[in-house]
Amino acid sequence: MFQKLHVQLTLFCTLICGMILVLMSLICLSVSEKESRKRNFADFRINVNMLVNHLENQTVISYAWISQFCADTHFELDIRDNGSRLVFDALAPSSMDEAYFNQVRQKAKTDYGILEESVTADSILSTHEEFELTINGTAYYGAMVLIPKNKRALNIAVLYSMSGLHKRVLFQRLLFAGADIFGVLLLSVFFWFFTWRMIQPLAVSRQKQAEFVASASHELRSPLTVMLSCLSAMKQASPAEAAHFSETIEQEGKRMGRLIEDMLTLSGTDSSHFAIRKKPVELDTLLLSAYEKFEPLARKKCISLQIFLPEEIVRPCLCDKERMEQVFAILLDNAISYTPKEGCISLSLKNSSDKLTFRIADNGVGIPDTEKEAVFERFYRCDKSHKDKSHFGLGLCIAREIIQMHRGKLWIEDTPGGGATFVVELNLHFK
Repeated sequence: MFQKLHVQLTLFCTLICGMILVLMSLICLSVSEKESRKRNFADFRINVNMLVNHLENQTVISYAWISQFCADTHFELDIRDNGSRLVFDALAPSSMDEAYFNQVRQKAKTDYGILEESVTADSILSTHEEFELTINGTAYYGAMVLIPKNKRALNIAVLYSMSGLHKRVLFQRLLFAGADIFGVLLLSVFFWFFTWRMIQPLAVSRQKQAEFVASASHELRSPLTVMLSCLSAMKQASPAEAAHFSETIEQEGKRMGRLIEDMLTLSGTDSSHFAIRKKPVELDTLLLSAYEKFEPLARKKCISLQIFLPEEIVRPCLCDKERMEQVFAILLDNAISYTPKEGCISLSLKNSSDKLTFRIADNGVGIPDTEKEAVFERFYRCDKSHKDKSHFGLGLCIAREIIQMHRGKLWIEDTPGGGATFVVELNLHFK
Protein backbone atom coordinates (compact mmCIF):
# COMPACT_ATOMS: atom_id res chain seq x y z
CA MET A 1 0.00 0.00 0.00
CA PHE A 2 2.76 2.44 0.96
CA GLN A 3 4.70 1.63 -2.21
CA LYS A 4 1.68 2.58 -4.31
CA LEU A 5 1.15 5.73 -2.24
CA HIS A 6 4.85 6.56 -2.67
CA VAL A 7 4.58 6.33 -6.45
CA GLN A 8 1.34 8.33 -6.55
CA LEU A 9 2.72 11.10 -4.34
CA THR A 10 5.90 11.28 -6.42
CA LEU A 11 3.94 11.55 -9.67
CA PHE A 12 1.49 14.09 -8.23
CA CYS A 13 4.18 16.34 -6.74
CA THR A 14 6.32 16.09 -9.88
CA LEU A 15 3.30 16.88 -12.07
CA ILE A 16 2.26 19.94 -10.05
CA CYS A 17 5.77 21.34 -9.72
CA GLY A 18 6.53 20.44 -13.34
CA MET A 19 3.46 22.36 -14.50
CA ILE A 20 4.51 25.37 -12.42
CA LEU A 21 8.05 25.11 -13.82
CA VAL A 22 6.79 24.91 -17.42
CA LEU A 23 4.37 27.81 -16.86
CA MET A 24 7.12 30.00 -15.42
CA SER A 25 9.42 28.99 -18.29
CA LEU A 26 6.76 29.93 -20.85
CA ILE A 27 6.30 33.31 -19.18
CA CYS A 28 10.05 33.94 -19.11
CA LEU A 29 10.41 32.69 -22.68
CA SER A 30 7.58 34.93 -23.87
CA VAL A 31 9.11 38.00 -22.23
CA SER A 32 12.55 37.09 -23.55
CA GLU A 33 11.29 36.61 -27.11
CA LYS A 34 9.36 39.87 -26.97
CA GLU A 35 12.41 41.76 -25.79
CA SER A 36 14.58 40.00 -28.37
CA ARG A 37 12.23 41.04 -31.18
CA LYS A 38 12.17 44.64 -29.92
CA ARG A 39 15.94 44.72 -29.70
CA ASN A 40 16.35 43.17 -33.13
CA PHE A 41 13.93 45.65 -34.73
CA ALA A 42 15.66 48.52 -32.91
CA ASP A 43 19.02 47.37 -34.34
CA PHE A 44 17.42 47.25 -37.79
CA ARG A 45 16.17 50.83 -37.45
CA ILE A 46 19.58 52.01 -36.25
CA ASN A 47 21.23 50.47 -39.31
CA VAL A 48 18.64 52.03 -41.60
CA ASN A 49 19.29 55.43 -40.01
CA MET A 50 23.03 54.87 -40.53
CA LEU A 51 22.38 54.14 -44.20
CA VAL A 52 20.21 57.25 -44.59
CA ASN A 53 22.71 59.53 -42.84
CA HIS A 54 25.56 58.28 -45.00
CA LEU A 55 23.71 58.68 -48.28
CA GLU A 56 22.38 62.10 -47.31
CA ASN A 57 25.92 63.42 -46.88
CA GLN A 58 27.40 61.85 -50.00
CA THR A 59 27.28 63.37 -53.46
CA VAL A 60 28.63 60.16 -54.97
CA ILE A 61 27.42 56.73 -53.94
CA SER A 62 30.33 54.41 -53.18
CA TYR A 63 29.79 50.85 -54.32
CA ALA A 64 32.53 49.68 -51.94
CA TRP A 65 30.83 51.25 -48.89
CA ILE A 66 27.42 49.87 -49.87
CA SER A 67 28.90 46.39 -50.32
CA GLN A 68 30.63 46.50 -46.94
CA PHE A 69 27.49 47.87 -45.29
CA CYS A 70 25.36 45.05 -46.71
CA ALA A 71 27.94 42.47 -45.65
CA ASP A 72 27.96 43.85 -42.10
CA THR A 73 24.20 44.24 -41.68
CA HIS A 74 22.97 41.42 -43.98
CA PHE A 75 20.69 43.96 -45.67
CA GLU A 76 19.33 43.49 -49.17
CA LEU A 77 19.08 46.86 -50.95
CA ASP A 78 17.36 48.07 -54.05
CA ILE A 79 18.44 51.68 -54.84
CA ARG A 80 16.81 53.52 -57.69
CA ASP A 81 17.44 56.97 -59.10
CA ASN A 82 14.64 58.20 -61.35
CA GLY A 83 13.63 54.59 -61.84
CA SER A 84 17.13 53.38 -62.67
CA ARG A 85 18.68 50.74 -60.49
CA LEU A 86 22.04 52.00 -59.21
CA VAL A 87 23.32 49.42 -56.77
CA PHE A 88 24.50 45.85 -57.35
CA ASP A 89 23.53 45.65 -61.02
CA ALA A 90 26.97 44.47 -62.04
CA LEU A 91 29.15 44.68 -58.98
CA ALA A 92 27.04 42.63 -56.59
CA PRO A 93 23.60 41.63 -57.88
CA SER A 94 20.86 41.29 -55.28
CA SER A 95 20.02 37.78 -54.28
CA MET A 96 16.35 38.68 -54.15
CA ASP A 97 13.84 39.03 -56.92
CA GLU A 98 12.80 42.54 -57.82
CA ALA A 99 9.21 41.62 -56.92
CA TYR A 100 10.26 41.37 -53.24
CA PHE A 101 11.34 45.01 -53.21
CA ASN A 102 8.18 46.01 -55.07
CA GLN A 103 6.19 44.55 -52.17
CA VAL A 104 8.22 46.71 -49.76
CA ARG A 105 7.43 49.81 -51.81
CA GLN A 106 3.79 48.80 -52.11
CA LYS A 107 3.43 48.30 -48.32
CA ALA A 108 5.14 51.63 -47.64
CA LYS A 109 2.81 53.33 -50.12
CA THR A 110 -0.36 51.62 -48.88
CA ASP A 111 0.21 51.58 -45.12
CA TYR A 112 2.44 54.61 -44.56
CA GLY A 113 1.73 56.88 -47.54
CA ILE A 114 5.37 57.10 -48.65
CA LEU A 115 5.36 58.10 -52.35
CA GLU A 116 8.29 59.10 -54.52
CA GLU A 117 6.02 61.67 -56.15
CA SER A 118 5.86 63.51 -52.81
CA VAL A 119 9.51 64.48 -53.16
CA THR A 120 9.73 67.81 -55.02
CA ALA A 121 12.59 70.03 -56.09
CA ASP A 122 12.19 71.97 -52.85
CA SER A 123 12.31 68.88 -50.59
CA ILE A 124 15.32 68.73 -48.29
CA LEU A 125 14.31 66.16 -45.66
CA SER A 126 14.58 62.44 -46.12
CA THR A 127 11.62 60.20 -45.47
CA HIS A 128 11.84 56.62 -44.29
CA GLU A 129 9.72 54.06 -42.48
CA GLU A 130 10.53 50.66 -41.02
CA PHE A 131 8.05 47.79 -40.66
CA GLU A 132 7.54 44.05 -40.71
CA LEU A 133 6.16 42.09 -43.62
CA THR A 134 5.86 38.54 -44.88
CA ILE A 135 6.79 37.53 -48.41
CA ASN A 136 6.07 34.01 -49.65
CA GLY A 137 5.72 32.79 -46.08
CA THR A 138 9.03 34.27 -44.93
CA ALA A 139 9.17 37.10 -42.37
CA TYR A 140 11.26 40.19 -43.09
CA TYR A 141 11.98 43.61 -41.73
CA GLY A 142 11.44 46.12 -44.48
CA ALA A 143 12.20 49.80 -44.90
CA MET A 144 11.33 52.38 -47.52
CA VAL A 145 13.68 55.39 -47.85
CA LEU A 146 13.30 58.53 -49.96
CA ILE A 147 16.34 60.86 -50.02
CA PRO A 148 16.15 64.16 -51.98
CA LYS A 149 19.15 64.50 -54.34
CA ASN A 150 19.60 67.25 -56.95
CA LYS A 151 15.92 67.88 -57.49
CA ARG A 152 15.25 64.17 -57.68
CA ALA A 153 14.90 61.38 -55.14
CA LEU A 154 16.87 58.27 -54.29
CA ASN A 155 14.32 55.48 -53.80
CA ILE A 156 15.74 52.77 -51.54
CA ALA A 157 13.93 49.55 -50.59
CA VAL A 158 15.52 47.57 -47.75
CA LEU A 159 14.90 43.96 -46.76
CA TYR A 160 16.33 42.12 -43.80
CA SER A 161 15.50 38.45 -43.27
CA MET A 162 14.29 37.48 -39.81
CA SER A 163 15.53 33.92 -40.25
CA GLY A 164 18.48 34.62 -37.93
CA LEU A 165 16.13 35.87 -35.24
CA HIS A 166 13.89 32.85 -35.73
CA LYS A 167 16.88 30.52 -35.38
CA ARG A 168 17.88 32.21 -32.15
CA VAL A 169 14.30 32.01 -30.88
CA LEU A 170 14.11 28.32 -31.82
CA PHE A 171 17.43 27.63 -30.08
CA GLN A 172 16.19 29.46 -27.00
CA ARG A 173 12.96 27.45 -27.00
CA LEU A 174 14.88 24.19 -27.32
CA LEU A 175 17.18 25.35 -24.51
CA PHE A 176 14.20 26.11 -22.26
CA ALA A 177 12.55 22.81 -23.19
CA GLY A 178 15.73 20.90 -22.36
CA ALA A 179 16.09 22.76 -19.08
CA ASP A 180 12.44 22.01 -18.22
CA ILE A 181 12.84 18.32 -19.02
CA PHE A 182 16.02 18.16 -16.94
CA GLY A 183 14.30 20.11 -14.16
CA VAL A 184 11.30 17.75 -14.16
CA LEU A 185 13.66 14.76 -13.97
CA LEU A 186 15.47 16.34 -11.02
CA LEU A 187 12.12 17.09 -9.38
CA SER A 188 11.00 13.50 -9.83
CA VAL A 189 14.21 12.23 -8.22
CA PHE A 190 13.87 14.76 -5.39
CA PHE A 191 10.23 13.94 -4.73
CA TRP A 192 10.95 10.21 -4.92
CA PHE A 193 13.25 10.51 -1.89
CA PHE A 194 11.32 13.36 -0.23
CA THR A 195 7.94 11.59 -0.32
CA TRP A 196 9.55 8.39 0.91
CA ARG A 197 10.93 10.28 3.91
CA MET A 198 7.43 11.67 4.47
CA ILE A 199 5.82 8.24 4.21
CA GLN A 200 8.46 6.50 6.30
CA PRO A 201 6.97 7.57 9.67
CA LEU A 202 3.56 6.37 8.47
CA ALA A 203 5.04 3.03 7.43
CA VAL A 204 6.83 2.70 10.76
CA SER A 205 3.68 3.71 12.61
CA ARG A 206 1.63 1.14 10.70
CA GLN A 207 4.24 -1.50 11.39
CA LYS A 208 4.19 -0.65 15.09
CA GLN A 209 0.41 -0.68 15.04
CA ALA A 210 0.42 -4.14 13.47
CA GLU A 211 2.94 -5.32 16.04
CA PHE A 212 0.86 -3.75 18.81
CA VAL A 213 -2.29 -5.51 17.64
CA ALA A 214 -0.43 -8.82 17.33
CA SER A 215 1.13 -8.45 20.80
CA ALA A 216 -2.17 -7.32 22.33
CA SER A 217 -3.95 -10.27 20.76
CA HIS A 218 -1.34 -12.62 22.18
CA GLU A 219 -1.53 -11.05 25.64
CA LEU A 220 -5.34 -11.15 25.63
CA ARG A 221 -5.41 -14.72 24.37
CA SER A 222 -3.39 -16.04 27.32
CA PRO A 223 -5.80 -15.06 30.14
CA LEU A 224 -8.77 -15.86 27.92
CA THR A 225 -7.42 -19.38 27.32
CA VAL A 226 -6.91 -19.89 31.05
CA MET A 227 -10.43 -18.65 31.80
CA LEU A 228 -12.03 -20.94 29.20
CA SER A 229 -9.99 -23.90 30.46
CA CYS A 230 -11.09 -23.24 34.04
CA LEU A 231 -14.72 -22.91 32.98
CA SER A 232 -14.49 -26.20 31.14
CA ALA A 233 -12.85 -27.92 34.13
CA MET A 234 -15.44 -26.52 36.58
CA LYS A 235 -18.17 -28.59 34.93
CA GLN A 236 -16.66 -31.81 36.30
CA ALA A 237 -14.83 -30.42 39.35
CA SER A 238 -15.69 -30.83 43.01
CA PRO A 239 -16.93 -27.78 44.97
CA ALA A 240 -13.43 -27.19 46.39
CA GLU A 241 -11.80 -27.42 42.97
CA ALA A 242 -14.55 -25.24 41.47
CA ALA A 243 -13.77 -22.52 44.03
CA HIS A 244 -10.10 -22.67 43.03
CA PHE A 245 -11.01 -22.43 39.36
CA SER A 246 -13.35 -19.54 40.14
CA GLU A 247 -10.54 -17.68 41.90
CA THR A 248 -8.25 -18.28 38.94
CA ILE A 249 -10.89 -16.96 36.54
CA GLU A 250 -11.28 -13.85 38.69
CA GLN A 251 -7.51 -13.23 38.73
CA GLU A 252 -7.21 -13.68 34.97
CA GLY A 253 -10.23 -11.42 34.43
CA LYS A 254 -8.61 -8.68 36.49
CA ARG A 255 -5.36 -9.19 34.59
CA MET A 256 -7.23 -8.84 31.30
CA GLY A 257 -8.95 -5.73 32.63
CA ARG A 258 -5.59 -4.13 33.51
CA LEU A 259 -4.28 -4.88 30.04
CA ILE A 260 -7.36 -3.39 28.38
CA GLU A 261 -7.08 -0.29 30.59
CA ASP A 262 -3.42 0.17 29.60
CA MET A 263 -4.28 -0.27 25.93
CA LEU A 264 -7.07 2.31 26.20
CA THR A 265 -4.62 4.72 27.87
CA LEU A 266 -2.14 4.36 25.00
CA SER A 267 -4.96 4.66 22.48
CA GLY A 268 -5.94 7.94 24.12
CA THR A 269 -2.40 9.30 23.79
CA ASP A 270 -2.25 8.27 20.13
CA SER A 271 -5.52 10.01 19.25
CA SER A 272 -4.70 13.15 21.30
CA HIS A 273 -7.69 12.45 23.55
CA PHE A 274 -5.46 11.90 26.57
CA ALA A 275 -6.69 14.46 29.09
CA ILE A 276 -4.18 16.39 31.20
CA ARG A 277 -5.89 18.36 33.95
CA LYS A 278 -3.31 20.81 35.24
CA LYS A 279 -3.27 22.26 38.71
CA PRO A 280 -0.58 23.14 41.28
CA VAL A 281 0.68 19.92 42.90
CA GLU A 282 3.26 19.39 45.65
CA LEU A 283 5.23 16.64 44.01
CA ASP A 284 7.42 15.95 47.05
CA THR A 285 4.26 15.04 48.93
CA LEU A 286 3.11 12.93 45.97
CA LEU A 287 6.43 11.06 45.91
CA LEU A 288 6.21 10.46 49.67
CA SER A 289 2.69 9.10 49.21
CA ALA A 290 3.93 6.68 46.52
CA TYR A 291 6.71 5.57 48.88
CA GLU A 292 4.22 4.83 51.67
CA LYS A 293 1.96 2.94 49.27
CA PHE A 294 4.70 0.63 47.96
CA GLU A 295 6.78 0.24 51.12
CA PRO A 296 4.75 -2.74 52.43
CA LEU A 297 5.11 -4.53 49.07
CA ALA A 298 8.86 -3.90 49.06
CA ARG A 299 9.19 -5.13 52.65
CA LYS A 300 7.23 -8.26 51.75
CA LYS A 301 9.80 -9.00 49.01
CA CYS A 302 12.68 -8.23 51.43
CA ILE A 303 13.62 -5.11 49.47
CA SER A 304 14.84 -1.95 51.18
CA LEU A 305 12.88 1.10 49.97
CA GLN A 306 14.39 4.49 50.83
CA ILE A 307 13.36 8.06 50.09
CA PHE A 308 15.42 11.25 50.07
CA LEU A 309 13.66 14.61 49.90
CA PRO A 310 15.25 18.08 49.84
CA GLU A 311 15.24 20.06 53.08
CA GLU A 312 14.13 23.28 51.39
CA ILE A 313 10.52 23.91 50.41
CA VAL A 314 9.64 22.49 46.99
CA ARG A 315 7.49 24.79 44.96
CA PRO A 316 4.24 23.35 43.55
CA CYS A 317 4.38 22.18 39.95
CA LEU A 318 1.55 22.70 37.47
CA CYS A 319 0.64 19.14 36.45
CA ASP A 320 -2.00 16.40 36.56
CA LYS A 321 -1.89 14.81 40.02
CA GLU A 322 -3.55 11.52 39.05
CA ARG A 323 -1.30 11.05 36.02
CA MET A 324 1.85 11.74 38.02
CA GLU A 325 0.69 9.24 40.66
CA GLN A 326 0.33 6.77 37.80
CA VAL A 327 3.90 7.48 36.63
CA PHE A 328 5.40 6.98 40.11
CA ALA A 329 3.35 3.80 40.56
CA ILE A 330 4.57 2.40 37.24
CA LEU A 331 8.22 3.17 37.98
CA LEU A 332 8.10 1.84 41.54
CA ASP A 333 6.21 -1.31 40.52
CA ASN A 334 8.74 -1.89 37.75
CA ALA A 335 11.68 -1.39 40.13
CA ILE A 336 10.24 -3.78 42.72
CA SER A 337 9.51 -6.42 40.08
CA TYR A 338 13.08 -6.44 38.75
CA THR A 339 14.99 -5.99 42.02
CA PRO A 340 16.09 -9.25 43.71
CA LYS A 341 15.58 -10.07 47.38
CA GLU A 342 17.77 -8.14 49.79
CA GLY A 343 18.02 -5.46 47.13
CA CYS A 344 17.63 -1.74 47.56
CA ILE A 345 15.46 0.92 45.85
CA SER A 346 15.89 4.63 46.51
CA LEU A 347 13.60 7.53 45.66
CA SER A 348 15.06 11.02 45.49
CA LEU A 349 13.98 14.51 44.48
CA LYS A 350 16.25 17.35 43.43
CA ASN A 351 14.86 20.88 43.38
CA SER A 352 16.37 23.59 41.16
CA SER A 353 15.21 27.08 40.17
CA ASP A 354 13.14 25.92 37.22
CA LYS A 355 13.12 22.11 37.28
CA LEU A 356 12.27 19.13 39.46
CA THR A 357 14.28 15.95 38.96
CA PHE A 358 13.09 12.60 40.35
CA ARG A 359 15.23 9.47 40.48
CA ILE A 360 14.00 5.93 41.12
CA ALA A 361 17.15 3.84 41.44
CA ASP A 362 17.45 0.08 42.00
CA ASN A 363 20.36 -2.34 42.23
CA GLY A 364 18.81 -5.03 40.09
CA VAL A 365 20.11 -6.62 36.89
CA GLY A 366 20.25 -3.26 35.13
CA ILE A 367 19.47 -2.44 31.50
CA PRO A 368 22.06 -2.64 28.68
CA ASP A 369 22.79 0.60 26.82
CA THR A 370 21.42 -0.91 23.60
CA GLU A 371 18.03 -1.41 25.27
CA LYS A 372 17.67 1.80 27.27
CA GLU A 373 15.35 3.28 24.65
CA ALA A 374 13.73 0.00 23.61
CA VAL A 375 12.23 -0.56 27.07
CA PHE A 376 9.86 2.35 26.40
CA GLU A 377 8.39 0.53 23.39
CA ARG A 378 5.04 -1.20 23.70
CA PHE A 379 5.01 -4.83 24.89
CA TYR A 380 8.78 -4.78 25.28
CA ARG A 381 10.41 -6.78 28.05
CA CYS A 382 14.11 -6.42 28.67
CA ASP A 383 14.26 -9.74 30.52
CA LYS A 384 12.57 -12.23 28.19
CA SER A 385 12.55 -14.88 30.91
CA HIS A 386 10.66 -12.65 33.37
CA LYS A 387 7.38 -14.42 34.11
CA ASP A 388 5.56 -11.79 36.18
CA LYS A 389 2.08 -11.88 34.66
CA SER A 390 1.19 -8.47 36.06
CA HIS A 391 3.50 -6.79 33.57
CA PHE A 392 2.63 -6.58 29.91
CA GLY A 393 5.40 -4.29 28.71
CA LEU A 394 3.12 -1.23 28.52
CA GLY A 395 3.84 0.55 31.79
CA LEU A 396 7.05 2.36 30.84
CA CYS A 397 5.54 3.37 27.51
CA ILE A 398 2.56 4.91 29.32
CA ALA A 399 4.85 6.66 31.81
CA ARG A 400 6.90 8.28 29.05
CA GLU A 401 3.75 9.36 27.19
CA ILE A 402 2.45 11.07 30.37
CA ILE A 403 5.76 12.82 31.05
CA GLN A 404 6.04 14.00 27.45
CA MET A 405 2.51 15.42 27.61
CA HIS A 406 3.76 17.41 30.62
CA ARG A 407 6.63 18.58 28.37
CA GLY A 408 9.08 16.76 30.59
CA LYS A 409 11.63 14.02 30.03
CA LEU A 410 12.00 10.41 31.17
CA TRP A 411 15.17 8.44 30.59
CA ILE A 412 17.34 5.67 32.09
CA GLU A 413 20.78 5.85 33.65
CA ASP A 414 23.00 3.19 35.16
CA THR A 415 22.96 2.94 38.94
CA PRO A 416 26.48 3.12 40.43
CA GLY A 417 27.41 -0.41 41.45
CA GLY A 418 24.80 -1.98 39.16
CA GLY A 419 21.12 -1.58 38.40
CA ALA A 420 18.97 0.96 36.62
CA THR A 421 17.90 4.50 37.53
CA PHE A 422 14.79 6.05 35.98
CA VAL A 423 15.06 9.84 35.83
CA VAL A 424 12.00 12.11 35.51
CA GLU A 425 12.55 15.80 34.76
CA LEU A 426 9.69 18.30 34.94
CA ASN A 427 9.65 22.01 34.20
CA LEU A 428 8.22 24.11 37.01
CA HIS A 429 7.00 26.69 34.50
CA PHE A 430 5.01 24.23 32.37
CA LYS A 431 1.68 25.68 31.22
